[in-house]
Amino acid sequence: MADNPKRNVADHMMRFGHGLTTAATVKDRRGTLLRLWAYLLPDRWGLLGIVLLVTLTSALSLVTPWLTRRIIDRYLPAHDLRMLAVTLAIMGGIYLFNVGGMWVQSVWMIHITQRTIRTIRRDLFNRLQTLPLRYFDRHPHGELMSRLTNDTDIISTALGDSLIQLIGSGLSVLGAGTIMFMMNWRLALATVSTLPFMVLATMWIGKATRQGFRNRQAALGALNGLVEETILGQRVVKVCRRETQTITRFVAANEKLRAAAQPALISIGLMGPVMQVFRNTNFAVVITTGTWLVIRGLSTVGTIFAFTTYAEFFNRPLMQLANLYGTIQSALAGAERVFAVLDEAPEPADAPDAVALDPVRGEVTFDGVSFGYVPEVSVLSDVTFHAAAGQTIALVGHTGAGKTTIINLLTRFYDVDAGAIAIDGRDIRALRRDDLRRLLGIVQQDTILFAGTVRENIRFGRLAATDAEVEHAARLANADTFVRHLPHGYDTVLSDAGNSLSQGQRQLLSIARAMLADPAILILDEATSSVDTRTEIHIQDAMHRLMQNRTSFIIAHRLSTVRQADRILVIDGGRIVEQGTHAELLAAQGAYYRLYDSQMSSLARLAE
Repeated sequence: MADNPKRNVADHMMRFGHGLTTAATVKDRRGTLLRLWAYLLPDRWGLLGIVLLVTLTSALSLVTPWLTRRIIDRYLPAHDLRMLAVTLAIMGGIYLFNVGGMWVQSVWMIHITQRTIRTIRRDLFNRLQTLPLRYFDRHPHGELMSRLTNDTDIISTALGDSLIQLIGSGLSVLGAGTIMFMMNWRLALATVSTLPFMVLATMWIGKATRQGFRNRQAALGALNGLVEETILGQRVVKVCRRETQTITRFVAANEKLRAAAQPALISIGLMGPVMQVFRNTNFAVVITTGTWLVIRGLSTVGTIFAFTTYAEFFNRPLMQLANLYGTIQSALAGAERVFAVLDEAPEPADAPDAVALDPVRGEVTFDGVSFGYVPEVSVLSDVTFHAAAGQTIALVGHTGAGKTTIINLLTRFYDVDAGAIAIDGRDIRALRRDDLRRLLGIVQQDTILFAGTVRENIRFGRLAATDAEVEHAARLANADTFVRHLPHGYDTVLSDAGNSLSQGQRQLLSIARAMLADPAILILDEATSSVDTRTEIHIQDAMHRLMQNRTSFIIAHRLSTVRQADRILVIDGGRIVEQGTHAELLAAQGAYYRLYDSQMSSLARLAE
């Protein structure tokens, strides 16, 4: 089945009344199973084919004990070698057919399972792309990766290994029970006498382990988050000599995972021995009762032999379920975590009358904007300013003053709590979000490069750009020279976030990407704070070209980089405490003057 990006499994769920649920119902086992079924629904005809094939193989398997009974009770006492040979040939054919049928079932189920998991992963990844940044700020990245990989893999294992066995087991129990009651109801009652105790034991152990598997998956996600964080921050760990402390954190998280997993696994491990006790007890009951019935003339030896086999058909599925129980519980816990992400609310939808700006001048207005990442803590308070089209606005202030938050609101990574932000006089909440972000170009301090070629990383700013346009943007960004000295030039493959390049080279590629995107409004967030002076000159030259004829916002700690800005906004405690040109603010001898004087004094001391 071809993968159709427009195919939305949620449609199936809504059609059958199993749409997106609340966080409370995510933990409902029945609801989770129904949602998994909704993902299997597109392959319902394939599943029906598997059910029919499993039904056929299970039915044929149930025939062999009946044939064995006839051999013992009829053909051997009568020395009927012809019928004995025919019956053995039939049994051999059944065994060969069942082997082939089991192989076909397995292959068929693998195809269905992998298509289903592909869809779940796709929906989960798509949902992650629609979630607001607030969600990612509150969840460790490694923990989210665990849901996309570990949890979906567990679901895949359960579907591939368990579904056929569950169907086959149910049919075997039903078929074997029916045949046993048809053959000898007294012996059948003796055979099923242990069934209620087996069901009660399964329910008791299942109840004891369900929360344990949920805790295990949560602890595994936390451990993955720690590992991902540590690997990404390995340079910092080594420079700060924190290997011992990092190992201690890992040991603690690893121990938490062990403590969460061990009770559940021990309980599940109890399932097998308990079921084996019931199985042996059941076998003893069948033999004892059967012997008594033979002595009383109420049964035959062949019937007893067939019953021991049918009892195995009856008990073995329950044993298989016991062995699968841990896998099923893990899969349900993983599915709950996956569905919890799918149930998260995406970014607010565009307003029904949302429009795109065309043409764009680039005029930006903040009018009484207030905002807090959490309701109790205000980050910005009554921020008001106006940036005319083509102006360069610098945002300066101490760390945590609210500079980056202003940018987060302009890009609508977050929405304002009060006030309004407008571009060309139109509230950005009245613009289509995609069109708004198409107007914006961002060059960040921490440059993000993706696995792929240099050319692909630059083209990320505008996928329709030609190779010539990509190279032209690189020349404007002063990146062309170093790119051409790479082993394969623009076709050099970058891996590990481009760590084979210097910080300055990565920054130049980021500027080239913004050049190619040709935004109306440019945001430069500490773009030169992590490079040497010589590289800074190249970057500033590239940024100067990039800012021409664009409204630009510059966040900078180095005040020497903002002296040419048309206006400088001094942010302190989430408020604009001063604004003006570099000369005006120095003359005022206020907050900006103190910041500038402090930096110049520090540079002078370093020069000494």
